[in-house]
Amino acid sequence: MPRTSSTRPPGGAATLQQVATAAGVSLATASRVLHGSGGRRVAEELAERVTAAAAELRYVAHAPAQSLARSRSTVVGVLVHDIADPYFAAIAAGAMQVAREHDLMVLVANTFRDPALERDYLARLRAQRARAMLLAGSAFAGEPFAEELAGFAAAGGRVAAIGARGEGIDTVEPDHAGGGRLVAEHLTALGHREIGVITGPAGLATVAQRLSGFTEVVARPHVAGSDFTREGGRAAAHELLRAHPGLTAVFALNDLMAAGALAALREAGRSVPGEVSVVGFDDLPVATDLTPGLTTVRLDLTGIGAQAMRLLLDDEPGGRTRPAPAELVIRASTGPARP
Repeated sequence: MPRTSSTRPPGGAATLQQVATAAGVSLATASRVLHGSGGRRVAEELAERVTAAAAELRYVAHAPAQSLARSRSTVVGVLVHDIADPYFAAIAAGAMQVAREHDLMVLVANTFRDPALERDYLARLRAQRARAMLLAGSAFAGEPFAEELAGFAAAGGRVAAIGARGEGIDTVEPDHAGGGRLVAEHLTALGHREIGVITGPAGLATVAQRLSGFTEVVARPHVAGSDFTREGGRAAAHELLRAHPGLTAVFALNDLMAAGALAALREAGRSVPGEVSVVGFDDLPVATDLTPGLTTVRLDLTGIGAQAMRLLLDDEPGGRTRPAPAELVIRASTGPARP
């Protein structure tokens, strides 16, 4: 229920944020009710709460700002961590295919896994009056950019994300934890107990989710950090082999690092999978070209990008979540643990 008019500052005009707070809804929802921004429907009960709060607080909309907010461009922003990473390239390709069907131009921005740069791009896309924004990169720990995202939505923009980014944002949620669990179950079924895990950059939700799924089954793996690159995976694999020469399996949290691990094992004279099994994650096209072929977790990355873009471009209210399942693809890089 709306709060009392005490939420309005003495002698000052009520703001849209104060109306949203009084009604117990997001800033974007209040804007859709009072300004008609965003082109999405709002449930009748929510709309009644917003209008009641606006009346109680004597909120007066700023007409020029409303007019400007409804003027959207045909640009859709797609923010990725690293477009050179095949993971993000595949997601962006799927999103672009759908955008092309709607005659929209996609602007891809590379954040280099820098939260400050991502925040800056969010502000720039809002200033450019982009029609919609897709956050393709994993969330950062302790992020969040709720204020910037709410402001973009309140100005009439649409927001969707790959992985959870906050309340009210349309989300395609890859099953990272489930994929990690599948890997752990596969390796333990093959008799592996001394297992190393090559993780990605600290602070990324994707890394935490993949690792947490794995540790549900293998409680104490040997862990080495890396940076989601082939060379990083190679260095981390050498680190694991030096510290734990009895390793019989290595799980890299993406395929590029797994490729580096295979290189490190060749350099160390360790056969795969005879002495050490290797598993990756994502099922990038390179996984089938490696020697031996890489056992990995498959995500339909192009399909994930396409699905996220469709959420951006329909007229349904935000806050929906669409799951993207993970599947273990077994190839020649895994085998029974050595006696």
